[in-house]
Amino acid sequence: MSKVKNLGFDSKCVHSGIGEYEHGPVVPPIYQTSTFKFESAQHGGSLFKGEQKGYIYTRMLNPTIEAMEDAIAALENGHKALGCGSGMAAVHTVFSALLSAGDHVVCSEAVYGPTVTLLKTVFSKFGVETTFVDASNLDVIKNAIKPNTKVVYIETPGNPTLAIADLVETAKIAHEGNAQLVVDNTFMSPALQKPLDLGADVVLHSLTKFLNGHADVVGGIVIVKDEETYKHFRKTLNQTGGVIDPFNSFLVHRGLKTLALRMERHCASAQKIAEWLEAHPKIEWVRYPGLKSHPQYDIAQRQHKAQGGMITFEVKGGFSAGEAVMNAVKLSQLAVSLGGVESLIQHPASMTHASMGKEIRETAGITDGLVRLSVGIENVEDIIADLKQALDKV
Repeated sequence: MSKVKNLGFDSKCVHSGIGEYEHGPVVPPIYQTSTFKFESAQHGGSLFKGEQKGYIYTRMLNPTIEAMEDAIAALENGHKALGCGSGMAAVHTVFSALLSAGDHVVCSEAVYGPTVTLLKTVFSKFGVETTFVDASNLDVIKNAIKPNTKVVYIETPGNPTLAIADLVETAKIAHEGNAQLVVDNTFMSPALQKPLDLGADVVLHSLTKFLNGHADVVGGIVIVKDEETYKHFRKTLNQTGGVIDPFNSFLVHRGLKTLALRMERHCASAQKIAEWLEAHPKIEWVRYPGLKSHPQYDIAQRQHKAQGGMITFEVKGGFSAGEAVMNAVKLSQLAVSLGGVESLIQHPASMTHASMGKEIRETAGITDGLVRLSVGIENVEDIIADLKQALDKV
């Protein structure tokens, strides 16, 4: 880390997590090793007992992984972070660390699908109950809290509806109920939203998305506020084993250096595209936090530095129209995931949620003509031109 204090966010992206290394490299080395030598039997013993700081085995800690973790902890204004093998490994680590049999979770409806599945089909087997709520409605959250509620889990903006939860007020509700607020900050990144500063207790990300930003890594991260929580989470991660590897950590750390610049382009282009879509005759509605038509526009202005690179819109004509747009785009890549330098587009009804019944799907806000666009860093006029020619074919 730079010796200069009080760096701006852009400078933190470049310098955070970087220490002093043998031979003086500017970029942290990749410690591609499974295990580390001890100086003596006594040294090994002191490491295992926690009397000395050092490295034993990469599942437990590794310098390359720790450098990336420390960088992201700094960007989120957290104490420490834990790198995981995927975003879902991060979610699993959090729930494993915080929940026991008989506990209750309040979870937002507009959340990543596998998170819902994890709670419904895995943690339910171990006696954990979950209530899914509209997290944009504070009264609904408050009424869902039970005496045994241990976690309020929010993804904001939500996936894929982009519904926004008021984190300051949600944190108050969670804490009044003696629960912890956990926030998935993947859609915003710390460049645009810092949940810990707004009252959250734990933050997590899919590293695969904006933090890495280049669609070449699968990973996750958990950020915590204090040493006691960090030690508890680290023990959980060590035992469950879902850690990230050194090479992917290196790639993520490299991606972080351009995070601030990339997010500026994502946001500027998404705003322009959202405004263009809102005026298009073949579009029923557009959800983007930077549009005044967004139901939680005022919260977004308060809570976000800028409004992100994700847009959701409804194509007139329903299922067949949404599918037709997917088959006509040429520049945007027809693929799942988000947050990369390339624009990615998908039609949830015919793709990611194709196995879900229509009634259940629409209850979750995923309508027949809904399209999700992850705006890349290409020339914005090229992205608009591609959408125009695709919509012309509907």
